[in-house]
Amino acid sequence: MAERAPRVVAELGRPETPEETAARKAENSLKHRQRQTTKNLLLALGASLALVVVIVLLVPRSDTPLERDVDVAAIAEQAQIASDDPLAVPELPEGWRANAAELRTSQTDGVTAWYAGYLTPSDEYLGVYQGFDANPTWVSELLSRTLATGTTTIDGVEWTIYDNRKTGDDVGNARYALTTESGGSTFVLLGTATPDEFTALATAIAPTVDAQD
Repeated sequence: MAERAPRVVAELGRPETPEETAARKAENSLKHRQRQTTKNLLLALGASLALVVVIVLLVPRSDTPLERDVDVAAIAEQAQIASDDPLAVPELPEGWRANAAELRTSQTDGVTAWYAGYLTPSDEYLGVYQGFDANPTWVSELLSRTLATGTTTIDGVEWTIYDNRKTGDDVGNARYALTTESGGSTFVLLGTATPDEFTALATAIAPTVDAQD
């Protein structure tokens, strides 16, 4: 069999040397492997995306917001050991929903407080804190160091008002607040609810506030 003539390279105008032929084949082999690697990566990515789509389609979803329904009275009965004074457990009309109830201890000054959180009929937040042997620093921390703006009397109980609804400062949930002291307890109502909803809650805990004396 006749020996194949060396391949003539147009750019060189002459046949390839054995070294050039080996280099060309090595380069072509490298390009082929790179194309295969890219193809494999794209295939793997496509498979992963398909798996994510399947999982999303299979996981059941609900348009109903998840809201906890907390039995404040039952939790308060267990937490009563923390205080000799009765804990505030307001009886509220339909439309109010409790989503939290627990004892909380401030890391700043160690004050322990009974806390209950509510969603109001207007779907706003209103929290009740009952601090035991609390100090002004504890109240100031809860209210984002805002200043009192007035006073009001609700069902025989005098409250200090903190109305921060028009401020541009970041006051967290302390958009509006009411505070009062009775016996060994300091009561703080704070949140984003309307003043009328604050009045309703303050009225509901008035018997507990009076019972502290």
